[in-house]
Parts: sequence; structure tokens; C-alpha cells
Amino acid sequence: AEKAIRGSELTHIKSGRNYQLAPMGHSIPYLTENAADLLDKIGQNFFDSLDSKNMCSHKIVVTSVLRTDADVERLMRHNSVAVKNSAHRYATTFDISYRQFVPIGLSVNTSKSELKKVLAEVLRDIRDDKECYVKYEQSQGCFHITSRQ
Repeated sequence: AEKAIRGSELTHIKSGRNYQLAPMGHSIPYLTENAADLLDKIGQNFFDSLDSKNMCSHKIVVTSVLRTDADVERLMRHNSVAVKNSAHRYATTFDISYRQFVPIGLSVNTSKSELKKVLAEVLRDIRDDKECYVKYEQSQGCFHITSRQ
């Protein structure tokens, strides 16, 4: 990971218009260019979908991105679903929470279950276009997404 970052092979991601990065203790905010573009697309599609349904605007929350070997080892000590050969080690995978959303501006109470449903629809459409793989992680409260590009 550090060699790829130094060699500018990875894209540094940061909170922006379409998504918010959660505090990350076990990953660093870097993705391949294609995975970063996918994350932007998911965030934009979520925003657009909420707008088309006349729902209040929210950002998605990214909870995990690139993990170094040391990150994986630390995580495995207290997370029973963490694995040594984590897909997060390749900078093509990120997690989006379906329990946390960030309202944009004044927001009328929109239920998390409604927001989760819209996010699931967005991810289904992008998955069906063969742009990514999506895994529903019930115990972690997130969608685990891997870019296919």
C-alpha cells in the first residue's frame, strides 16, 4: 500500500459532495482510480435517486477503504469476520454503511430503513451493470463493494 501511494498508483479520497468518510482506525483513504470513480458514482446516484423520489438529501458514509497488512492483523484480533486475505488489501474494495447517513441541510425525518432501501436499489443497478460486486454484511451494518474495473 505504501509503495503504491508513493508511486501515485492510488487515489486519495476524502469527504465531499457525495459521501462522508467515517473515522477509520483500520484503513486508509486510498483506492484505485476505478474504485474511487465507482464510489463517486454510487454517491451521486444515491443523491439523484433521493431527489427523484422527493426525499431529503443525504450523503452515504464510507466506513472502510484500503487496509494494510498491519491493519488487517489488528482488525483480526477483535473482529471475528475479518480475514487475512481481505479484499480491502487491494484498494478496489470499500464499505458503505447502511446504518449511518449524513443529512444535507435541513432534513425532515427520513427513516434509515428508507435510506437503506434507496442505497440498495442504487447498488443493485450498478451491480447489474457489472461494474461491481456487492456483499450485504449484516453483522457489520454495511455493504461491502468491490470494483470490477
